[in-house]
Amino acid sequence: MKTDPGAASASSPGGASGSYPQRIFQGVGVSVGVAVGTVYLHDAGMVQGPEYTIPANRIEAEKKRFQAAVNAAARQVERLQSKASFLPAAASEELGFLLDAYQQMLKGSRLVRGVERRIAEERINAEAAVRQEISLLLEVFAAMDDAYLAGRAADIRDVGQRLVRNLTKTPYKAFAHLPRNAVILASDLSPADTALLDPKLVAGFATCAGGAESHTAIMARSLAIPAVVGVADMLRQVRQGAPVILDGIHGRIILDPTPETLADYRKQRAELLRQRRALSRLKDLPAVTTDGLRVALMANIELPSEIDAVLAAGAEGIGLFRTEFLYMNRHEWPNEDEQYAILRDVVCRMQGRPVTIRTLDAGGDKLDIPGTGGPATNPALGLRAVRFQLARPDVMEAQLAAILRAAAHGPVRILVPMISSVDEITQVRTALEKVYRRLKRNKVEVPAKLPPLGIMIEIPGAALSADALACEADFFAIGTNDLTQYTLAIDRGDEAVAHLFNPQHPAVLRLIHFTTGAAMRARIPVSVCGEMAGDPRVSALLIGFGIDQLSMSAASIPRVKQRIRRLAQSEAQSHTRQVMSEHDPHQIEKLIFGQSL
Repeated sequence: MKTDPGAASASSPGGASGSYPQRIFQGVGVSVGVAVGTVYLHDAGMVQGPEYTIPANRIEAEKKRFQAAVNAAARQVERLQSKASFLPAAASEELGFLLDAYQQMLKGSRLVRGVERRIAEERINAEAAVRQEISLLLEVFAAMDDAYLAGRAADIRDVGQRLVRNLTKTPYKAFAHLPRNAVILASDLSPADTALLDPKLVAGFATCAGGAESHTAIMARSLAIPAVVGVADMLRQVRQGAPVILDGIHGRIILDPTPETLADYRKQRAELLRQRRALSRLKDLPAVTTDGLRVALMANIELPSEIDAVLAAGAEGIGLFRTEFLYMNRHEWPNEDEQYAILRDVVCRMQGRPVTIRTLDAGGDKLDIPGTGGPATNPALGLRAVRFQLARPDVMEAQLAAILRAAAHGPVRILVPMISSVDEITQVRTALEKVYRRLKRNKVEVPAKLPPLGIMIEIPGAALSADALACEADFFAIGTNDLTQYTLAIDRGDEAVAHLFNPQHPAVLRLIHFTTGAAMRARIPVSVCGEMAGDPRVSALLIGFGIDQLSMSAASIPRVKQRIRRLAQSEAQSHTRQVMSEHDPHQIEKLIFGQSL
């Protein structure tokens, strides 16, 4: 927390309320926007429940009491599922997928089995067993280095709280009597909480917990409600009804703002609305440089619920569709038909725009996915992604079959993660051809020819052998996040070294350059789908490399498009040559981020 009592003017020694100093809290902005309103403190009523031992003759009765709480929770989720249909389309679909996952957790999952085992073996009451099992699962999720999967911890916690509330018969405190322009401040909000928010009344919300990849954050973006998460110590110095500003762009909460701060943020909000209107006019325009280079701007998505935002942003297709959500919070693998139904809907909703589907990136640290074998000593270097797929051909072939069937409904590309050798992509292609022949033999509808099969370049070894890989792959997609992590041996999720994570490091840039050159020599498409793709400041560098396909979050597309339409390819090439002539990372950053092209 940063306190700024001196920001008030002489005529107003305190904040806007006149007697309280302005205070600024820093968090993480997860839904863009600026909200000016009044504080509404929300207490979800966290329930701990009692803890005691039970005699052996009470074990079965305690299990039945727990099962009754599970059944009650399932009914509550069913009611939420019916309410979800009245939400805006994107939020409705997002909540629908989440609630389906909740139901899976309530049906013989690891959570339910773990609680029942603790009751029987440790002879403790159900509330204590739930709390201990949830704590164990939360530790597992917290250790994951995948931000999206780590964000699922909030879902586990929400199901656990629902069970404890039912066991203790504690009523849930929903939102009531919200004032207009309420800015909700809470220790945490579950996605179900977020679904109850009325955008007409709620100007924004902030929580002490949470991350950018949580379902709550995704729901906020779907509902277009400005939101900030991870705001430590915020609730210690706040009162109900206080004036507040929520800055979802920079991740700030400003309590009791001064009149000057209020005036400044009202201007910022007006400017933000103006920029949105200007950027929205670019939706149907191509991303073409001033000297005629057409750049394809695609979207990365985690969930089908993001497609509305993809279409609204004017994306030319989906450049990276992560499929891990299909496998999470389950005690069995999704079958071919289930996967096909979801993938088909995505392809159909994209209305002829290409969809690049990445095969399962599981294993190692993806602990809640069945059959991955538990934690690895070093998850990032373990049995994950294509290595896991090749070790479990049944899982791989079921997914490939679902993708091939979905490809009958529109243009699809298949992307394989973590490739490090020619042999791996050859094995995947052999499996793909085998599945294709089986489906045709069984008269299942598939495309007339096999979809393009591409590989993620995210391991230095893959980048350095890109010439050989280009002979076997139909396209490349450079994943700059993992490529940077593996090149620099830095875990960006580790606070001690995260500041050293630098995608503009000369070693990373040389690997991107080498990969792009190999793709161009082999005449196969190459795209960038990491965070670099969505940064307009890096657009000139990537175009100068020869990259003409970029895939990013839907929200980043308008600004990247605006940048490209103001840029000349010839200038970008000159800029890239200058950057690549440098060896000092600091000088490279100055050239990239201080450019005036």
